[in-house]
Amino acid sequence: MLTIDGHHLTLEEIAAVARRGEPVQLAPAARERLVRGHRWVQEILAAGKPVYGINTGFGIFADRRISAEQAAQLSRNLILSHAVGTGAPLPEEVVRAAMLIRANTLAIGYSGVRPVLVETLLEMLNRGVTPEIPSQGSMGSSGDLAPLAHLGLVMTTDAADRAEDSGWATYRGRRMRGREAMQAAGIPRLILGAKEGLAITNGATFSAAILALAVHDAAHWLDVAEITLSMSLEALLGASNAFDERVHRARRHPGQMAVAARVRALTRGSTFVDAGGRVQDAYSLRTAPQVQGAARDAWAFVAGVVEREVNAVTDNPLIFGPHDAISGGNFHGEPVGMAADFLAIAMSEVAAISERRIFRLTDGNLNYGLPSMLVDAPEAAGLNSGLMMPQYTAASLVLENQTLAGPDSTRSLPTSGEQEDHNANAMTAARHARAVIANTAHVLAVEAYTAARALDLRLRQMPEARLGRGTAEAYRRLREAVPYTAGDAWWGPEIARAREVLASREFLHAVNARIKDASTD
Repeated sequence: MLTIDGHHLTLEEIAAVARRGEPVQLAPAARERLVRGHRWVQEILAAGKPVYGINTGFGIFADRRISAEQAAQLSRNLILSHAVGTGAPLPEEVVRAAMLIRANTLAIGYSGVRPVLVETLLEMLNRGVTPEIPSQGSMGSSGDLAPLAHLGLVMTTDAADRAEDSGWATYRGRRMRGREAMQAAGIPRLILGAKEGLAITNGATFSAAILALAVHDAAHWLDVAEITLSMSLEALLGASNAFDERVHRARRHPGQMAVAARVRALTRGSTFVDAGGRVQDAYSLRTAPQVQGAARDAWAFVAGVVEREVNAVTDNPLIFGPHDAISGGNFHGEPVGMAADFLAIAMSEVAAISERRIFRLTDGNLNYGLPSMLVDAPEAAGLNSGLMMPQYTAASLVLENQTLAGPDSTRSLPTSGEQEDHNANAMTAARHARAVIANTAHVLAVEAYTAARALDLRLRQMPEARLGRGTAEAYRRLREAVPYTAGDAWWGPEIARAREVLASREFLHAVNARIKDASTD
């Protein structure tokens, strides 16, 4: 069971809870901090001094005083009025990740909420109540207000307790009203106190959740990209000198050095590499460490941003003591939005250089003696189209990525009567980064599928040749799932199966194990 304390949540833990149902509990020390923070809010209320969001209105209405007796209604009104998202519902894994992140950030103890609010979020995770959250409508500043308000509809209530005001949720595979889902799971809904409505809705939590899962996935596909690169390098009889350790050490970029080192490990023992007798190759092979290495370095930066964000206080105001409430801007999603844009740019480039290798593999003028479009034999060309269309699909996805990778965080419109005059657009940036990664995964699947066919044909030409230890394992596993077909076939389902192979942890573990074994030979 995962224990959260507000300070140590990792990307792997987020994925475990969001995707694999890992149960969660609150650390005792975090519970004590929550009790203390809530007590401070009560003391602020008793003192009567105006503090934003505790006894005032919100946004443009921050100068309007609210009585202590109206504090609960203020919180509930915030939830009701802000739940105006639109668009298709977010995937369940994203919603679960956001619930975990929100619970973790509140657990730090500076938001002034009761422990029961955090514990309710954790119970919803543990018992499988997933609110339905529209995917559009957040500016990513003042937090993801609309998405978080939809979460609040399900977990909170008021004296009227109207089912139609409880939003929607799924429970045990069924979509139902939020009130019904919570009742079925045996989880009481909360009547909010002072500051608690604001604490639920403040923070770029859904933006961070989408990006956290995207970063987790990107790490996997960056590893896969080095395998597909290595398979293409062998299929094209590429030159090894571009991957020489000295070349990359001279430039000093850690990602570049890591990519080159992994290609050397994957292709160790190959007799295809350097068999073409060329001094140097086209950029899609020769500069792949520089391009994919830059993406690795970008990933490391983005991962650091996300890990800080999911362990940060993103509420406003922050309560540091009974007479020490400070209004600031930690809810602003700019760090998340910029990081999401950076990741989208990086992964779109991984897809772009992969597509160039696919093109080279299928072009009879560029693939060094393989049939055009990798038809089974030259005389079959025309009757068979070969892998012409998979390259089209890859090119289409790369073009789409180029649009999706246009920065969202540079786009802003003012809201709330100019009180919120610069917005981050962070959730849109995170959604686009997630889409770029999904597209990149498919491009890499096309490359793996194309390179495997090219290797089949190359082995026919060079029956005594052998693959590298790592690439041989990757090739073997792909061919177990998708056997070679001589003539035209319905390539689409076969590429989908190749993508499933590449997406599995077992595939990477197996290839990495072969590399490790090879290093001890």
